[in-house]
Amino acid sequence: QVQLVESGGGLVQAGGSLRLSCAASRSIFSINAMGWYRQAPAKQRELVAGIFSGGSTNYADSVKGRFTIASDNAKNTVYLQMNSLKPEDTAVYYCFARVVVGGSSEYDYWGQGTQVTVSS
Repeated sequence: QVQLVESGGGLVQAGGSLRLSCAASRSIFSINAMGWYRQAPAKQRELVAGIFSGGSTNYADSVKGRFTIASDNAKNTVYLQMNSLKPEDTAVYYCFARVVVGGSSEYDYWGQGTQVTVSS
């Protein structure tokens, strides 16, 4: 089991910045991947950014060059630094964690979500 607690959402003007935090209830060394999805009203949930146990990262094309995902292993926390925010970034952002057991069984865990609103 992994509990995820998110923080850092809010209201910001276009061009501004926010940093989201996601604290895990156990060592992130034991988690295979963590990251962020987002869901805007009437849209499907989409992957924003992910970070893997080896340190590699991936990003949605729409956020490349603006968002950065990073982890602090000592704090069991993953961060999403969001710069140059646009109104289309407005969504509920969800932290997720994936644990792979036995090389094949995948377990996904989700945070409660945090609202990010970007005004024009």
